[in-house]
Amino acid sequence: MSKVLSLNFQDVDSVQFGRPAQLAGVVTVPGDKSISHRALLLAALADGTSEIIGLSSGHDVLATVRCLRQLGIDCENTDTAKGVWRVHGRPLAQWVSPTAPLDCGNSGTTMRLLCGVLAAAPRLRATLTGDRSLLQRPMLRVAQPLRTLGAHIDLQANGSAPIVITGQQLAGGYLELAVASAQIKSAVLLAGLHASAPVRVTEPMATRDHSERMLTAMGAQLMMAPNTITVGPGALRPLTAYSVAGDPSAAAFAVALAVLHPRAALAVGEVSTNPGRSGYLSILQRMGASVRSTSPALPPMAEPRGRIDAQSSSVVAVHISEHEVPSCIDELPILALCAACATGTSRFDGIAELAVKESDRITAIYRLLTGLGVAVQFGDNWMQIQGVGGVDRLAPLGRFDPGLDHRMAFCAAVAGLAGPWPLEVQSWSTTQSSWPDFASAIAAVSMAV
Repeated sequence: MSKVLSLNFQDVDSVQFGRPAQLAGVVTVPGDKSISHRALLLAALADGTSEIIGLSSGHDVLATVRCLRQLGIDCENTDTAKGVWRVHGRPLAQWVSPTAPLDCGNSGTTMRLLCGVLAAAPRLRATLTGDRSLLQRPMLRVAQPLRTLGAHIDLQANGSAPIVITGQQLAGGYLELAVASAQIKSAVLLAGLHASAPVRVTEPMATRDHSERMLTAMGAQLMMAPNTITVGPGALRPLTAYSVAGDPSAAAFAVALAVLHPRAALAVGEVSTNPGRSGYLSILQRMGASVRSTSPALPPMAEPRGRIDAQSSSVVAVHISEHEVPSCIDELPILALCAACATGTSRFDGIAELAVKESDRITAIYRLLTGLGVAVQFGDNWMQIQGVGGVDRLAPLGRFDPGLDHRMAFCAAVAGLAGPWPLEVQSWSTTQSSWPDFASAIAAVSMAV
């Protein structure tokens, strides 16, 4: 096995990635981050003990655990190796006001979903805060629809956190969301569980439906139509040995690495193949990548999961339309790297949301790709990438700092692992938020021949 990374001990948060001679085997990815957050919050709202298996160990999900504990919910990790947690839920009326601000860390999902829950908790008062990246992200987009239901949510003057919530009884109603966001939709659905009447929410485009699937499994009153969900008030059943599927956004980095590396054949098993998260697979297939996904038949509202196989491929340019973006929003950075290595000019449309992620990802992608010698043009809602015609034509960048953006850190790591030049990724600790074991997972499938 070859060494695929080395630590620079003058800067312990800097990791250098270089190309292994060959990649072969099965990559283990953590439990899905989106599903993990939702499983914890819904288990906390169910009266009784839930067991969750394979929970993500990333810092974002642990931020949700910390916040729930401050709100009076007992969460215990009974098997660290297997990610088994028991959550002793209680009715929302029994949750307690925290004595200190709820620190959501870098997790926008924690903050936005808690807004939906806490806004509906009468007599509960809480302040939500986070790291400097999270404090710059827009929160009016989640506060406004909740305010329409009667929520009392105070933001900073620029519409960001810290957020002060004074819980109260919410009304039912009909909401049309301005932004296609699964986080905002889920916050509204969580609030609707405790409203005085049903809440109906329509989104401009379909987004990932993890919340709807889990709510259905827990006995919630849901009615679904295209892009519209209605939730009625009611209690939830606890989760029984609920298994979290592997994270498809993490899998995307392993899949892209296999496609771009000149000698690779990798698989990712037990990963979520939810249609709302699998857009990147069909896009890679359109680019000519050898990528295949297989999933066993499951009941209609069960969370789909399966295996993804990928191997070294030559790729061509692609057009990603705005209607595809919700199903691949978190994978756009790694798709941009694939486009950089393709033959031809790729165009991504409808990407404005990238600017308000953990970083301004439009600018971050531009910095990374131009540093690798790729011609890139972009506007507020589009990007055009002139592929260099193969990974071996990338230029040496030397080092890249992703700031507090874990996905940009992984993207740079893939560039170093697949490309001809080693690449030092700074601020590597930011990857603790989602995939702490990335380097060891890739080392396990790296070979010297």
